[in-house]
Amino acid sequence: MPVLVTGGAGFIGSHTCLELLDRGYEVVVVDDFSNSSPAALAAVRWLTGRELVVHQVDLRDHRALDHVFGQHRIEAVIHFAAKKAIGESLRKPVEYFDINIAGTTSLLRCMARHQVGRLVFSSSCSIYGGQYSAPIAEDAPLSPTNPYARSKLICEQILGDACSAFSGLAVISLRYFNPAGAHHGGTLGESPRGLPNNVMPYMMQVAAGKLDRLRIFGADYPTADGTAVRDYIHVMDVAEAHCLAVKHLDDRPGMQVLNLGTGAGVSVLELVRVFEETCGVSVPYEIAGRRAGDAASAVADPRRANEEWGWHASRDIRAMCRDAWRFQQGHPGGYEE
Repeated sequence: MPVLVTGGAGFIGSHTCLELLDRGYEVVVVDDFSNSSPAALAAVRWLTGRELVVHQVDLRDHRALDHVFGQHRIEAVIHFAAKKAIGESLRKPVEYFDINIAGTTSLLRCMARHQVGRLVFSSSCSIYGGQYSAPIAEDAPLSPTNPYARSKLICEQILGDACSAFSGLAVISLRYFNPAGAHHGGTLGESPRGLPNNVMPYMMQVAAGKLDRLRIFGADYPTADGTAVRDYIHVMDVAEAHCLAVKHLDDRPGMQVLNLGTGAGVSVLELVRVFEETCGVSVPYEIAGRRAGDAASAVADPRRANEEWGWHASRDIRAMCRDAWRFQQGHPGGYEE
């Protein structure tokens, strides 16, 4: 089955491409490489011993996207392509709405023209907002607090309306919490362009001496140690869930929504401690003020995916730290170097 992966050279996208190839799928990647590297896909080829087709395309380019669908008999789409930094979205809200929402509607129109009716959507726990202190289920009220999160919620609403209008369309939206780690071999991992926006790759660069210290945003949250709590999930668990979602698209038409998480929260200070204990490297840090748009706690209730699919996150926070550090050591200057 040929599967189109938008944003396939990105962090989660590249690991999902690897997992798809390992499971025998044909993979076609669409990526504009604005925040990713073709070297990630070269790593995927090397690890799997298989080829994948790559098109450098902006999803909003209707003609180029039509050309991709015309060349390949696409049977399902996994849609990762989006901008994803909360802080940047506060500074550039219009750009985020344009890229994330217009890219999704352009993809949907192209799928309709080519009679492709199966889509897995990369959503986010950020759409729940910051009002929760207990694990969050899929039916919890949604209250996004920043443009990035709002763009993801709007995309979900568009996909739901499209499913209502077109009876043959099947969509699974995966709301995952905080992906971290890397492929265990150290060849494939997270290598953002510029200063990392997420805590794990930032911490890796501090541990490697490329950055002076980790900035922890807020130590006065209503949590055990005052720092923000997140549900960190290994990127390979996320990748495996996307492959499982492709199989479950045939369960029924319409829209399905599932959380991906471990169900266990880890504070930023806990994460630093676990990394230092696991990898034997110290991480200097400083406490800064809270960052606009951040939630105090975001922990998944993953029971729906557990019960309906039999899916469980199988790798713990130590594995995430160990694998991320192995990738950092093998790629001190990122993929480009």
